[in-house]
Amino acid sequence: MLLLKLVFLALLIRRGMAVCRLQVRAQPPELTQDGDFILGGIFTFRTGYMGSVNTFQTLPDPPTCLHINIREFKFSQAMIFAIKEINQNPAILPNHTLGYKIYNSCGMTNIIRSAIDLANGQREIIDERNCTKADTAQAVLGHSGSSPTMGFARIVGRFQIPVLSHFATCACLSDREEFPSFFRTIPSDHHQSRALAKLVKHFGWSWVGAISNKNEYGINGIATFIQSAQEEEVCIEYYRAFEQGGPLHELTDVVETVKYSTSKVIVAFMSHREIKLLAKELYRQNITGLQWVGSDAWITDHSLTDSEGSSVLVGSLGFVVSRAKIPGLEEHLRQLHPSLFPYSQFVRDFWEDTFDCALNETSDTRMKPCDGSESLQNVESYFTDVS
Repeated sequence: MLLLKLVFLALLIRRGMAVCRLQVRAQPPELTQDGDFILGGIFTFRTGYMGSVNTFQTLPDPPTCLHINIREFKFSQAMIFAIKEINQNPAILPNHTLGYKIYNSCGMTNIIRSAIDLANGQREIIDERNCTKADTAQAVLGHSGSSPTMGFARIVGRFQIPVLSHFATCACLSDREEFPSFFRTIPSDHHQSRALAKLVKHFGWSWVGAISNKNEYGINGIATFIQSAQEEEVCIEYYRAFEQGGPLHELTDVVETVKYSTSKVIVAFMSHREIKLLAKELYRQNITGLQWVGSDAWITDHSLTDSEGSSVLVGSLGFVVSRAKIPGLEEHLRQLHPSLFPYSQFVRDFWEDTFDCALNETSDTRMKPCDGSESLQNVESYFTDVS
């Protein structure tokens, strides 16, 4: 009798709480558009972040992202442009449309949360009679970095959700057992590392130093380079590795090694974050006269030109992706306006940074108000440059 009462009470409680709610969402997408099929995107529109110290007593606060990363934002706009082209072509997906959820995530933890959110796909409130209805992304585009991509490709790959990267080059991502649903549109570092060795050999540099990120991207890439360099009869004087956010003594050790070594050619297989730190410290100590050979992760990064110590890197050599003309992309970029994404704080920040004005009265009062005439049509900037 007691058991029947408990069952009846449970049914009453369940009936009174029938609405299925999503308890926690990592963060809302930065850019969204509805569609019959949803593609997820994970980019880092800002470089650098400040994280809080977790107490494990409350939900951790999201990291505070810092400097605007125009390249990443342009990557996301290229994704939106491609989706727009597909939707406008009736021969590709007749009677169906693509939508997108693009996350602006900085910091590994936040990136992983965004990927899980796309794989989970639960809506805020679901039909009372169906708590299992999902809004899972059909595929995830990103990330630009190999390490973040590896982090979430392992997770979403178990659910057979394709992960497509435009810039994650680590050869380790070609492991089909580890990353069963990973694909990319850029060659792996197996080819770049060997090409860098041939580049060094071509210029007759037979005595070089090697530095890398202390992560899978850097360690794998530089290991292949060192092996290929030895095959080309190029001698490696030293190899050092460090990581942004790692112990300070690792960076100090690298700088000391560079300072007292005899080789003047350095192959740096790392991201723009690490090369900025290294260049800044070398510049501070007036260590110059070096020939840098870089991997594509930093050799093409426009933000380096404005960073402290960038003069140390003048004359750097490396490989870039072949230039390709994408008809209509420049026009798409120039049509960007905050009114297209009224919910996006980043788009507002980007607009204010580009035109040095405040969009509303809650913005920085030291800036002049935007008068509404601002347009990217006649702006020549890194964002509108598609060369």
